[in-house]
Amino acid sequence: MIQFEQFVLQNGLRVVVHEDHSTPMAVVNVMYDVGARDEDPAKTGFAHLFEHLMFGGSVHIPSYDEPLQRAGGENNAYTTNDLTNYYCQLPAENIETAFWLESDRMLSLAFGEKSLETQRKVVSEEFKEHYLNKPYGDAWHKLRKLAYTQHPYSWMTIGAELSHIENATLEDVKHFFFKHYCPINAILTVAGHVTTDQVKELAEKWFGDIPSGKKYIRNLPQEPRQTAPRRMEVHAGVPVDALYTCWHICSRTDSRYHATDLLTEVLSGGASSRLFQSLVKEKQLFSNISCYHFGSIDPGLVTIEGKLVKGVKIEDAEAAVETEIQKIKDTVIEEKELQKVKNKTESLITFEDMSLMNRAGSLSFYTLLGNANLINDELARYQQVSAAEIQQEAHTIFNPDNSTTLYYLSNQQ
Repeated sequence: MIQFEQFVLQNGLRVVVHEDHSTPMAVVNVMYDVGARDEDPAKTGFAHLFEHLMFGGSVHIPSYDEPLQRAGGENNAYTTNDLTNYYCQLPAENIETAFWLESDRMLSLAFGEKSLETQRKVVSEEFKEHYLNKPYGDAWHKLRKLAYTQHPYSWMTIGAELSHIENATLEDVKHFFFKHYCPINAILTVAGHVTTDQVKELAEKWFGDIPSGKKYIRNLPQEPRQTAPRRMEVHAGVPVDALYTCWHICSRTDSRYHATDLLTEVLSGGASSRLFQSLVKEKQLFSNISCYHFGSIDPGLVTIEGKLVKGVKIEDAEAAVETEIQKIKDTVIEEKELQKVKNKTESLITFEDMSLMNRAGSLSFYTLLGNANLINDELARYQQVSAAEIQQEAHTIFNPDNSTTLYYLSNQQ
């Protein structure tokens, strides 16, 4: 059981405290309830751009990294379609340095043409390197656009188009910042060798005077139910053919989520999983294959993706995948197989919870979902999933009319 305390500052900042006195370290995690789904469709990639801009210094602190490193700390950040997260770890005795740094960039991020131009170039190069010039790099750009007709999950975190970042103005950036990066839209989680009273005092001192901002009310277009299969074929200079098929699934907070997650483990959770055993090891159609989902807060996608062995026809590979899917729809999985994937999930959760950084991140995320105590309930929810529920999810998800398929074909053959 992971113990924690919660309180809210008058400006709306939600604060979570997890005391762990077995370590001399502390983690300060700031999660903002903003991701790529909250962007203007004509100005995408801004949430990710801010991940870079937030390290460019604030009004009173020209360099974010330098003071933190002097205090013995390290930091990082990530952006998804749902959220943006900044976190650092440092000796608990120097924790006030982290409060000072995080509060100053929330209150007064340094906006300037020079900083914007620098980070715009960095992100543009990242876009080119990973999504335009890398083999298969644009696969998810194409898949998302094909799978989503209404919902803003139709673009990736990096942005829908390179031009959106290249053309981002200082005014655009400021507007996005003041709309989203404020106490009312943030969660501060502090974990480690701290006390709740100490965190309350520091939170009030460093964050209490920051204007709360206006609560962002999300009103996103909902994706209509898909009623017919969608397909696309791409020819490119890639080494081998690749198959991508995705299906719409429930949201992260849906009661069916845990069955969906275990379903992906049955199909693709390691070398003993069904897809690997049948299609890689036995039939040797794929050199590698995986089944995964992104755990997105709004209804997301589950995907089967694989690189083919040279000489294999992609139609034959797709038919073999469909055969494996039909098996899991037709037959309830045995208790032994179900228990194996549950044990693996339990080990993964237990291992993740060993890390102070992960515990802080999980508390922030579950608070964002609406219930921080999910950190203690998740394992039980997985254990309660029955074989019949997994079979039912397979029927619901793997409906041909719910599918989007991309043939990514090599023109080198």
